[in-house]
Amino acid sequence: MNDRIGEYASKKFSKDRKNISLILEQGKRRHVIHALIEVDVTEGRKMIRAIKDKTGKKISFTGWLVKCVAQTVSEYPEFNTFRHGRSKMVTFRDVDVAIPVERTMDGKPYPTVHILRKANEKSVEDITEEIRAAQREPISPDKQVLGESLTRFERFAIGAPMWIKKLLSWIFRNNAFLRKKHFGTCSVTTIGTVGNFQGWNIAIGGNYTLQVAIGGITKKPVVIDDKIVIRELLSMNTAVDHDIVDGAPMARFTVRLRELVGECYGLKDLARQ
Repeated sequence: MNDRIGEYASKKFSKDRKNISLILEQGKRRHVIHALIEVDVTEGRKMIRAIKDKTGKKISFTGWLVKCVAQTVSEYPEFNTFRHGRSKMVTFRDVDVAIPVERTMDGKPYPTVHILRKANEKSVEDITEEIRAAQREPISPDKQVLGESLTRFERFAIGAPMWIKKLLSWIFRNNAFLRKKHFGTCSVTTIGTVGNFQGWNIAIGGNYTLQVAIGGITKKPVVIDDKIVIRELLSMNTAVDHDIVDGAPMARFTVRLRELVGECYGLKDLARQ
């Protein structure tokens, strides 16, 4: 009989992948609506380069976008809201933004989550420094999902058997305060900075009312003042829990977010230094 399998390699489906799968599983319970938009980041990228040339400061492009998202959320607090139990909703003042950060373990990069607490109150420079510090932070196998700064409860949850994790996920799903404490209030995820990626990044799963997924940047012709010019357009997906937010507020949110990005929000003060 001919060998139809051929050569192959197998490895264990690791604990961290199981944890990520469990978190994504919760997304199936949410009624998500998506908005796919393109945001002009031409001036923002120019300003980031100018800041580096003038001051030597390397401002994080992702950090700047996080600041714009956090400011927009602070202006539209319904996006910073979780359901609590069956009949309540809780709106938080602090905008705690969860972002993916690659950290190094045994010389290899691993994806982890870092929560930028009170991102609405931090400057772009503060957010940049926090992201850089998180990237430099070493991790060990038992801290692979959430990084180094774990509570005793989080360490227990990560190492617990899967049936306990599923029970905890049910408790978290129904408790707004636990969700904020351990997961933040919204998320910004990006893959556009990896290589020369130019496509869309569609948010799935998660524990948030708002997820902003950053895709790639593409140069395209745009009409400005009846003239065709080449601009750098960022692909962006905002995913919202329809149980909490309707379509009209979502449209206003995305319009405001585009405005802040187009106005280089949070960068102008740095450029004037």
